Amino acid sequence: MKVFDIAEPLLKKIDFGANFTLYGNLFINLLILMLIAYAIDYIAKKVLIIGLAVVATYTKSTFDDFLVANKTAKYIAHLVPLYYISKKIPIVLDDFVYWENLFGKSVKIFIIVLSLFIVRSVFHSLKDYLKTQPKYNDKPIDSYIQVIMIVLWIYSLISIVLLLLDTKKGVLLTAFGSISALIILVFRDTILGFVASIQVTVNDMVRIGDWITVDKFGADGEVEEINLATVKVRNFDNTTSTIPTYSLISDSFRNWRGMINSDGRRIKRHVLIKGATVRFITNEELESFKRIQFVASYIEKRKADIDKFNIANNIDKSLNVNGRNITNLGLFRKYVQKYIETHPGINKDMQLMVRHLQPTEKGIPLEIYCFSKDKKWENYEYIMADIFDHIIASIPYFDLELFEVQHVKADKLNLLSLPDLE
Repeated sequence: MKVFDIAEPLLKKIDFGANFTLYGNLFINLLILMLIAYAIDYIAKKVLIIGLAVVATYTKSTFDDFLVANKTAKYIAHLVPLYYISKKIPIVLDDFVYWENLFGKSVKIFIIVLSLFIVRSVFHSLKDYLKTQPKYNDKPIDSYIQVIMIVLWIYSLISIVLLLLDTKKGVLLTAFGSISALIILVFRDTILGFVASIQVTVNDMVRIGDWITVDKFGADGEVEEINLATVKVRNFDNTTSTIPTYSLISDSFRNWRGMINSDGRRIKRHVLIKGATVRFITNEELESFKRIQFVASYIEKRKADIDKFNIANNIDKSLNVNGRNITNLGLFRKYVQKYIETHPGINKDMQLMVRHLQPTEKGIPLEIYCFSKDKKWENYEYIMADIFDHIIASIPYFDLELFEVQHVKADKLNLLSLPDLE
């Protein structure tokens, strides 16, 4: 005798009446079904979870470890009793056609949703595994998984609607075609994000781990995650900025990857020299400047070239402005050049120069352009500060002055006296 045929003969034998026998048999059979389903679920979980854990222990690949961590076996185990229930519901509810149809549809919906959870856990395991691989850890895998899951969810929702309404696919697809404009409007950001993530990947614009600066959104830090709709950036103050993915192709941003992959980090900064302190240097003063080791040999060579030119062109040197001369600013510029060339923190194989910029009302900018060997932020700032500390301290030795805005005190102002108001 089958397990679901036990209750009805017993109830009829006791003679409780037709209605009581009918509903009593239903209650007992549902209870038996739930107990069997629970037992199947318990056994399936134990077998699958323990089995997958054992397999993960004895395999070299970490993919199965991620399957365990994402509870894939647990979801699959839940599918076994649901499948059993779907097969036994017609037997248990044989005398209740309406409830048989309702419960049958409910179980099938549960199976569809649970199948989605199984697929999602497998994809999450795949994502976690690929992020451990150097070839894929900087790729926006999350975006592609999200797109696939959206497609699967849409397909599942369509299947559920068809199941509930007993409608053919053609009729439902026609209805969706009629509201396609609304669907596009609702999923606008998703569509833009998907297109943007593909362009970002194909053009290699941004990778996970890149340092980017997006002024529009106040983001300045390392890319931690690239999703279908957003890009998560960990700023240097440990705050998190979230920016739309499509903004990476619609707006401008700065990617520092090239600097990180290069042999140095650029230093491009200037000091402002007061223009009134720039002058020619006399021959007597040159002798004292030769005591500065970085420019001693330069002075000898430069003076010889200038004297040769002035003699060849019969220059009257009774006035310094005639002919060619050495200036204190030019000598200081050469000193800074030599100092930077010998600094241990500067990469000598990359561009290195000291140059004048366009003079302004704030003085003459003397720009230092070079690259530090160390690209780490704090070390880079230390190297740059060390260089400019020395440069600023060296300015007075060349009879120059650093430009500073002079704030005149009120008591030194020549104020107009106001008339007496009497």
